[in-house]
Amino acid sequence: MSTARRPAAFRLDDPQVVLAPTQMRDDERAAARGAEVLVTRAPDAPALPAVVPASPPRKRFAWAAVFWSSLGALTLLGLGLAVIRLIEDLAARSAALGAVGLVLAIVAALALVAILTREAFGLARLAAVEKLHARAEQVIAADDRDGARLLVRELLTVVAGEPRLARSRAAIAGHLDEIIDGADLVRLAERELMAPLDQEARRLVAATARRVSVITAVSPRAAVDMLFVLVSAVMLVRRLADLYGGRPGTLGLIRLFRHVVAHLAMTGGMAAGDSLIQQVLGHGVAAKLSARLGEGVLNGLLTARLGLAAIEVARPLPFVALERPALADLVPDLIARRNAAEEDARAG
Repeated sequence: MSTARRPAAFRLDDPQVVLAPTQMRDDERAAARGAEVLVTRAPDAPALPAVVPASPPRKRFAWAAVFWSSLGALTLLGLGLAVIRLIEDLAARSAALGAVGLVLAIVAALALVAILTREAFGLARLAAVEKLHARAEQVIAADDRDGARLLVRELLTVVAGEPRLARSRAAIAGHLDEIIDGADLVRLAERELMAPLDQEARRLVAATARRVSVITAVSPRAAVDMLFVLVSAVMLVRRLADLYGGRPGTLGLIRLFRHVVAHLAMTGGMAAGDSLIQQVLGHGVAAKLSARLGEGVLNGLLTARLGLAAIEVARPLPFVALERPALADLVPDLIARRNAAEEDARAG
């Protein structure tokens, strides 16, 4: 039975201390047995691969931004010189005409400043909503309590103008000082604040899809169909953005619509889906319907898919606690409208 050696200190130059290599031959092992202290060298750890940090992407000079900025500045300078020459010509003809032209130029400049200011605020609100959406995903993943409280406070500011959420805002504000995990606080805010807005958003999408389905089914011109679908889609995206607190201007609406189309492209959503189209137009139904009614239903489905994508883009919080709306939820309503239109056509 071996006994444990007590802790002791040794000098490496002591003749009683033998440093044994990692791999010992038999004769070396026999010679080392007579030593009082045998120090065995531990094998080196396997060399780990060196971590080479990824090189940052090479920054290229933004020639396109310089070109458009210079072109815009030249255009503004040209317009300014043209206005100045117009006012000078009016003043040369009559002092009254010059005064009127100067006043109109000042009014136009003030209106332009007001429009640009409104567009800037609209872009800022839209950017704030997008940042809230991204931060909410990070807070839920990290379960950050302080980050969740700050996030919910900013969310209350975004939806402060919605009167139907007054009671929900008061309830969420009362929970901010309580001890709640970060992810649970965000889920609670989603259930209290987003549920009424999601219900209204579904109603807007369903109403627009029904309208597009009926109008394109009875419209005699394809150009009119395309124009009506485009206008309906743009107005739907704008109303959804206003509902969720984005309230974008013209530039913000263009940016939001581009994000919605990009989201559809990423999720493959422009195609309604083979199973869904077969459910609506297949199994003998297409033979009973006219081609115009079938096109109307399909246009309604695509508009509804666009609206659902706009909800996910314009919503300040991701779908975590609540169920994400699906296109199948709107299909029964569209089919009911299709049947009603078919009965009206037969009666006519």
